[in-house]
Amino acid sequence: MSASATVASSTSLGPDAIPVIDVGALAGDDLEAIRATGLAMRHASETIGFFYVKNHGISGMVICEAFRSSQTFFRWPHEKKSAFAVNGLHRGFIGTGGATMVGEKKPDLKESFVWGLELPETDSDVVAGKPLMGPNQWPKGFPEFRRDIYAYYTAACGLGERLLKGLAVSLDQAPDTFAKAFSKPLARGGTIFYPSQAVDENDRFGVAPHTDYGGLTLLAQDNVGGLEVKALNGEWVKAVPMPGTIVVNVGDLMGRWTNDRFHSNSHRVVNASGRERQSIAVFFDPHPDTVIDPADLLADRSAAKYPPITCGDYILDRFAKVFTYRKG
Repeated sequence: MSASATVASSTSLGPDAIPVIDVGALAGDDLEAIRATGLAMRHASETIGFFYVKNHGISGMVICEAFRSSQTFFRWPHEKKSAFAVNGLHRGFIGTGGATMVGEKKPDLKESFVWGLELPETDSDVVAGKPLMGPNQWPKGFPEFRRDIYAYYTAACGLGERLLKGLAVSLDQAPDTFAKAFSKPLARGGTIFYPSQAVDENDRFGVAPHTDYGGLTLLAQDNVGGLEVKALNGEWVKAVPMPGTIVVNVGDLMGRWTNDRFHSNSHRVVNASGRERQSIAVFFDPHPDTVIDPADLLADRSAAKYPPITCGDYILDRFAKVFTYRKG
């Protein structure tokens, strides 16, 4: 099937089709409330693999300022943005054509700026050469960008920790089961710009169909829309923007860690709005040395479908297949 035919097949999705879950209880210590919230997230994770969260603890001001600074950066001339081109630590600017999803012939129609946990050159993991760990590459002369983007990143990582607490309890594990692995996470942030597509680009995706690679993805959307999720019946449905919410989805590594109980679902971006679109994602993954072994979450360890693998090895392998700068 051609890309253009695939794009045309999407259907509208009401806000109730992807669950909206109030996660305010995860900030407290009421175990029964945490369990109830976790079970709601678990159900969504085992079915469509996506859910919205509200009462998530990230202030609207933090989100607005991150979007504002992102918009300012993406308005810069290409040559100015390219001075901060992505480096080997996966930090910096990635222009249009810099990412092509596996199995696609055309690159994604987007620009992005990516960053991670801020670590000095003297940090023990940086000195040891741990995958994708190190200092960020921030645009010079624009301190507001670093301030606003990193404030959002910090808040999103805090949300990720709370979500994992609820999910752990839902799996009959201790609330802090995932905490140590995520205390110094391989969490990557990306602010993403999708241009308004010209008529002759209607067969191109903002992001082609794919699954995310890691643990959990936390996404702030603007009001333009364009995110589409593969429904259980195989149709593409729209994940409509909902004010005051963050979209959460399961990544491949979390699916593997839960022995496929959680569903890492395919999704894409089709910006057919006639307007520019922005989103900000945080890919919340554990420390690169974390051994992802589904047996650890099973009563019967022999039932594990996958052998152990480190987070760093898994993520690097996936990056090598998608990002142009890692193929050269």
